[in-house]
Amino acid sequence: MPRLGRLVRTAALRVTEVGPGDEVRVGELLVRAVPAMHDGRRLPVGPHRSPALGFVVSGESHTYFAGDTGLFDSMADEVGHVDVALLPVGGWGPYLGHGHLDAGRAAQAAAALAPRVAVPVHYGTYWPIGMDGIRPHEFYAPGDEFARKAALLAPKVTVHRLGHCERIRPEGTW
Repeated sequence: MPRLGRLVRTAALRVTEVGPGDEVRVGELLVRAVPAMHDGRRLPVGPHRSPALGFVVSGESHTYFAGDTGLFDSMADEVGHVDVALLPVGGWGPYLGHGHLDAGRAAQAAAALAPRVAVPVHYGTYWPIGMDGIRPHEFYAPGDEFARKAALLAPKVTVHRLGHCERIRPEGTW
């Protein structure tokens, strides 16, 4: 992401800034930056606008990490074929605005992308400050809601709803 590499480099990390369509090889993996629909501001480090990105990581299989994004018409074309899609289904508060997927829009994305496997991400991690009045099941519900909606809209996609620190390990190649 242009202009932010300098900030991250101060942590003594190797940084490669990318934009939509750029590809970077990391060992045997190829990482391709793909567009996302999200506000490009990067607060609190500044008002700079950089394009929001998702990433397709390709090796033996192709995995799409959507990052923060809303649903957009060219998503399937921009992302291309993927075996696994990590799709955001929630956020830190009770309302998700423009540039975010909720469980229903993520199910639509799963239908458009048609991966073999979809994993709901980006929900139930950080308790929203000042939101103590909401019930915990509402905060953690987007993963289950995504699984229900994806079963209707994308019945050929297997959904794995993981708990914190859980992982799935494929048998063979996806």
